[in-house]
Amino acid sequence: MQRICGLVWPIVLSVVLPLVAAWFAYPETHLPPGFGVFPPLLVAEAPGFNLIIFVALALVEAAVVLFLLFPQWFGFTLPTPSPKPAAAAFPVWFWFGAALTLFFWWLMWTRVTPFGDLVYYAFTPLWWGFILTLDGLVYRRSGGYSLLAARPKTLFISAAVSIVGWFYFEYFDYFALGNWYYPNTADGVMPLSHATVVLLFLTAYTTVWPAIFEWYTLLNTFPGLVGRYSNGPKIALPGGFLLWGGFFLILILVFFPYPLFWVLWIGTLAIFSGQLLRKGVWNPFTAMAEGNWSPALLVALSSLCNGFLWELWNWGSNANPAFPATNPNYWIYDIPYVNVIHIFSEMPLLGYMGYMPFGILVWVVFIWLGALFGFDTALLKDDQGKG
Repeated sequence: MQRICGLVWPIVLSVVLPLVAAWFAYPETHLPPGFGVFPPLLVAEAPGFNLIIFVALALVEAAVVLFLLFPQWFGFTLPTPSPKPAAAAFPVWFWFGAALTLFFWWLMWTRVTPFGDLVYYAFTPLWWGFILTLDGLVYRRSGGYSLLAARPKTLFISAAVSIVGWFYFEYFDYFALGNWYYPNTADGVMPLSHATVVLLFLTAYTTVWPAIFEWYTLLNTFPGLVGRYSNGPKIALPGGFLLWGGFFLILILVFFPYPLFWVLWIGTLAIFSGQLLRKGVWNPFTAMAEGNWSPALLVALSSLCNGFLWELWNWGSNANPAFPATNPNYWIYDIPYVNVIHIFSEMPLLGYMGYMPFGILVWVVFIWLGALFGFDTALLKDDQGKG
C-alpha cells in the first residue's frame, strides 16, 4: 500500500495543482476559458510570430540535431554494431495491416462517397492498420519477434493506457489555452451526433501508445542505431529535483499559458520520471545514468518518426477546401510565437521537436502504470526485468 501511495500522490497532485492555480488566475470563472469542452475547440488566437523566440528555439533544436547526428562530439563511444538476426517471412498481419492502411489512407484523403459514411470513421482503422504493418516489419527484421507475436498482452494494454494517457494530456491542454483543437467537431460541421464523435475520439486515442511502441521496436532492429547511443556520459538525473520542478512548472503554466506552453509536456515528464527515479523503478533515465542513452533517445526518435505521419495524414484529410469536412479527428495547432513554416502539416516546423520529449513521456506513463498495477512493460525481446 505504501508503494502504491508513493506512486499515486504525485500524479493526483499534478491534476489538482492546475485547478487550484486557476482559482486565482481566473478570479471570475475560476477555470480557464473553454475548460471541459470536449473535444476541445479554439479558445482564442495565441500570440503571433516572435522572431527572437523563433531564432532561440531554432538554435536549441539545431544543437539537438547535431547531438543526434554526431554523438561522438558529446562524449559517446561508437561500438561495433551487433550482428542482425536472419530475417523472417512477413507475417500475415503485415499484409492485412498494409491493406487497411492503404485503403483508409486513400479514403480519408479522397473523401469519396461510394462507401457512405465510412469516411467519417477512417482515422482509427488507418492507424491500427499501420500499427499492424509496423509490427509485421519488426517481426521480419528481428527474425520472428514483435509485440503482437511475443507480447500481445503488452500491446493491448498499451491501447487501453493510450486512452487514459491522452485524456491526461487533453486535460493539461485546457490550461495551456489550447495548443491544439479540433475544428471539425464544432456544431454543424459534421453530420454526426456528439455521442458518436466522442466515441470516435475514444477509439482514436487507442492508437497513440501502440504506434510509438511499434516504432521503438522497429528502430531497435537496427544495431548500428542502438549502439550509436549506448555508450555515452553517465548522467544521473535527481528524482526529487525533477518531481518538484515539474510541480512548479505546472503551477506557473496556469498563470503564463503562452510563454510556458511547452510545460504541458516537459512538466509532466519531469513529474512521472522524477517519482519513478525516487522509487527505484526502471525507466529510460535509469539507463542514462548507466551511460546507455539508447532507450530514451530511440523512443524519442520513435515518436518523431510517427509524428511525421500523424501530421501528414491529418493535413491531407482536410487539405482540399473544395470537399466538405469528413475527418472529425482533424486537429489544428494554436502554438504561440513559432506557428510558422507549415510543410504538408498543421504542425509548424519547429514544433516537430516536441515529439521527442513526448515519446519519452509516453513510455514513462506506461512504466508508471505498470508499476502501479503490476503488468509487464518490457517492449524488447531482451528487456526482461525492465519496467
